[in-house]
Formats: sequence, C-alpha cells, structure tokens
Amino acid sequence: MRAVWFIARTEISHQMRRRETLLWVFVMPILFFYFIGTVTGGIGVGPGERRDRLALRAPANGGFLADELVRRLEAQQFSVERPATDAAFDRFTRRLTVPAPADGKTFTEAVLAGERQIIDYRSRAEGPGADYERIRVARAVYTLLADLAVAGDAGRAPDAGGVRAVATASRPIRLEVTSAGRRLDPPSGYAQTIPGTMVMFTMLVLLTGGAISVVVEREQGLLRRLASTPISRGSLVTGKWIGKLLLGLVQLAFALVAGTVLFQMNWGGSLPMVIVVLIGWAAFCASLGFLLGNVVRTTAQMSGAGVLTTLVLAALGGCWWPIEITPRWMQHFALALPTGWAMDAMHKLISFGDGPASVLPHLVAILFGAVVLGVASARTFRYQ
Repeated sequence: MRAVWFIARTEISHQMRRRETLLWVFVMPILFFYFIGTVTGGIGVGPGERRDRLALRAPANGGFLADELVRRLEAQQFSVERPATDAAFDRFTRRLTVPAPADGKTFTEAVLAGERQIIDYRSRAEGPGADYERIRVARAVYTLLADLAVAGDAGRAPDAGGVRAVATASRPIRLEVTSAGRRLDPPSGYAQTIPGTMVMFTMLVLLTGGAISVVVEREQGLLRRLASTPISRGSLVTGKWIGKLLLGLVQLAFALVAGTVLFQMNWGGSLPMVIVVLIGWAAFCASLGFLLGNVVRTTAQMSGAGVLTTLVLAALGGCWWPIEITPRWMQHFALALPTGWAMDAMHKLISFGDGPASVLPHLVAILFGAVVLGVASARTFRYQ
C-alpha cells in the first residue's frame, strides 16, 4: 500500500501543478455556473421560486395608485427597488417608469381625472423568460386598472381602501392550482447548471488532462523506468487510478462548496446521497480516462477523443439542458448513457425531492461501470 499511495500522491501533485488543470478545475466551472445559470434562470421556474429585480422610477408624490402598483408587482414575484440616480436606474436589466404629469397633478390624481398615463417598461432580458416578465408586469397594471374601475362602479371611494377592498373581495368563481405531490417542472437556472457543469467538467478533466498524463509518461519513457523499480504492476495501476480519482474529487468538492457559498445552491434534503453519487461519478470518470489513456497512441488523439466523448455524452445525457424538456424517446436514451445516470440521479435528489433509495439503481450502474472500466484499464495498461 505504501507504493500505491506514493504513486497516487505523485499523480495528484503533478496534476495540481499544471496551470491548465488549475484553470479547468477551479476557474472555468465558476464561470459556467454564473453565465449559464443566469441565462437559463427564468426558464421553467415555478411560481414563488425566485424574484426578479425591477427598478422603479416614479415621482415621490405618486399617490396611492403608485404604491398599489408596487404591491401588485411584488405579488407578481418582482423585487421592486427605487434607485437614487438615473445612472443606477439604467444599470438594471428590468426598468419601469411611472410618469409625472406635467400639470402639477400627482400620478394618482391624473388617473382619477381620466387623463391617459403611459407606464414604460423596458428590459434587456431575452427569450421566453423575458416574455413571461412582460406578461407579469402587464398583469400588475391591468388588474390595478380593473379593480379601480370596479371600485368606481360599486360606489366605493377612489382611494387605497376602496381599491384594496375590491382586490381582496371573494370571487364567485376561483381557480386554485397546486402541485399534486412532488415537483414536476424541470429544473432551471443554477439547479440545472451547477449539477450539469459538475458532471461534465469532471469527465472533461479526467478524460483530457488525467488521461493525457498516461500518454505523456509512456511517450517520455517514465513508465518504462517505473517498470524497473520494485513497484508492482498492480500497485502502479491502482496508484494511478487513485490519483485520477483524487483529482476528480478535488474538483467536485470545490464545485460543491462554490455552488453553495457563491450561488446559494439548494442541494435538497439528501445531500449525503448527492455526495455519494458524485464520488461514484468521479470513480467512473477516472476509470474511463485511464482506459482511454491506455488505448490511444498520441496526446493529440487523447485530447480529441476526450473532448469529443465528453461533449457528446454531456449533450445527450442532460448536462447542457434539462433532459425532461426533450421528447420521451430522448429521455429514455439518456438513461442508457453514464451522464444520463448521473444527471437523473442528481435531479431526483436535488430538484424533485425523491429519497436516497430512488437513486440506488443509478448508483449501482455508475459503480458497476467504474469497476468494469477499471478492470479493463488494468488489463490494457502497458509500459510502452
């Protein structure tokens, strides 16, 4: 065992001194977390799960209708802020401007007098999420206008109390929508991006840098030198496999902490099982990377094979987007891939609230694959 740990320590120490390894282990995952998680944050998000920041520019004496509009916006899951300067206002992605009437009236007085008031909403967001935001803003404005009209027809005073009474009055017909059991909508934002990036980058690092080191050592004759030492073939193979496993665990541990601290990632109620699945995934990637390092002949072949294998498996396995939004046949196909095993297990534990027992088949498949590939790696290992 002393020889095994010596090889493992040497392997991980050599890897962690390489600048490209440090870049892909500690820097690139954080960038992917932020950019992709931010871009996809509004897709598939259920009600009440997040609040979009919205800057409001309104006259200080806007009256009760301006205050009521803020309340309606907050009910539509917006976090309304009032920047002190125009420059601060323009930095927001979502901006709403309530006009200040030119004749000295307040916004509320102008509306009650029947004067047309244009509320201007601008957003830099794009895609389906941006369309949904505009619908929510329009709903806040039109419900306020409708309640004001109903309050006037019902003989109530056009004040905050009258509008609020209409808004809180019971409706003859009421539709309530609730989830029948566990969450069913696919994860989005950081809930999708962080697990997907962890699965993809672990495979990418171990199938490129981790596997290339085997090819380089064989090309430079380092493995032939080790063959002349008292270290047995089994100890050498085991030590190198453990070194690659440690590299994957370092990356996953850092991503786990960074996702929690920097992005407030909620890992669900089964975090210990999430960690077990990630450890199994690191073992699988270490075995696969070691096997590819034994099969290929040059570093160029290894780099191309590692990147291509990772990207194809990541795309088809659900690392880039929730596999739940794809056709049913593609969801079934993903479960035939190792990345699909890992991502489906992560989604069950993190996003869908399933218990640890629900991912035991996934864990068994991942560990079985790690063992089979590990045995194949041992059998195909060569010194030159």
